[in-house]
Amino acid sequence: MGEIKIGIVGVGNCASSLLQGIEYYKNKDGSEAIGLMHWDIAGYKPYDIEVVAAFDIDKRKVGKDVSEAIFELPNCTIVFCDNVPKLNVEVRMGKVLDGFSDHMKNYDDEYTFVLSDKKETSKEDVINVLKESGVEILLNYLPVGSEEATRFYAGCALDADVAFINNLPVFIASNPEWADRFKEKGLPIVGDDVKAQLGATVTHRILDD
Repeated sequence: MGEIKIGIVGVGNCASSLLQGIEYYKNKDGSEAIGLMHWDIAGYKPYDIEVVAAFDIDKRKVGKDVSEAIFELPNCTIVFCDNVPKLNVEVRMGKVLDGFSDHMKNYDDEYTFVLSDKKETSKEDVINVLKESGVEILLNYLPVGSEEATRFYAGCALDADVAFINNLPVFIASNPEWADRFKEKGLPIVGDDVKAQLGATVTHRILDD
């Protein structure tokens, strides 16, 4: 079995936890898989995931290797594996759209995104990167509320013939029109939203209950 090649949109806290986890579990077995619901899925282990492409819009991340970008501000997730090796995957400038709100300019740089001055990517550029890097699954980790940007990357995934995992509550997988488009091409679509052990979604669910 080969590795599962993934692309990441939004190199934020969730992406940081994912990459740290891939490295953290490399030298462990199922009995040491603390923090995982499933150690083995159809023969695949956590370390069988390979990041081959990444997009972001923050100037502190764009242009850096993704293994370094995951530790840049404003990321503030817990660091449980600080020895993520260089992956030789440069974080490319993404498409801004509604992934950045004007009110975010009112906060200190430590707590907000700082837009890169690099030229925004085009749909054609994203599609080419996905194809050339061999991405099989595109993971969407954009900020909550990024509806236009999510639809943009979902469309790129469709045109590049790659699966799409939508990790935020924007209706893609649960939208019949979008779901049918992926189904027609024989591409998996998963979502919408995911829950970590202690993230905003699960915290909200507990408080609501």
